[in-house]
Formats: sequence, structure tokens, C-alpha cells
Amino acid sequence: MPNIKAAIKWQRQTERRTLRNLDLKTRLKTLFKKAKTNAEQASSVEAQFDKAARKGIIHPNKAARKKARLARAVRAAAAVAAAAPVASTSAKKRGGKKK
Repeated sequence: MPNIKAAIKWQRQTERRTLRNLDLKTRLKTLFKKAKTNAEQASSVEAQFDKAARKGIIHPNKAARKKARLARAVRAAAAVAAAAPVASTSAKKRGGKKK
């Protein structure tokens, strides 16, 4: 326990900041997971990562890495969605007489 009044205040401030930062980091993780499948949310999530990096909540390189992974996941999801209808229509039924 600190003896100096200013140090006691710093301790209180640190606890408040830690809680606030933890809340924001948790929210970013949730948004990231939801945006992987929903391409419309991707741009707003990228903006949230940039904002967190600007404020010092997360490292700027971490924000860039998460944005790149999100873009890759959105592209992959879009490719799977585009390829799915083509694969189902190209399957042919076997026709013929039964013996």
C-alpha cells in the first residue's frame, strides 16, 4: 500500500483504466468474431481497431494484424458463398432405365 497520497490516487486511476481497457478489448474480440461472417460490419470493426490503437488500448501493429486477418476471413467467406450455388447446380442426375 502506498504511503503517498498521489500514489494512492494513481492506484485508483490505474484500476479504473484497466477495467475500461479490458471492457474495450473484450468488445473488440466479440466484434471481430461477428464480423468474420458478416461482411457489412467489417469496415466499422476496422474503424474500432484503429480507434483503440490511436488511444493506446492495443498496439498499432496488433490493430493492423487483426484488420488484415479480418479482411482475409471476409474474402474467404465471400468466396465460399459465391462458390456454393455453383457447386450445387453443376451436379448432374443420372438418368436412365432401370434393369
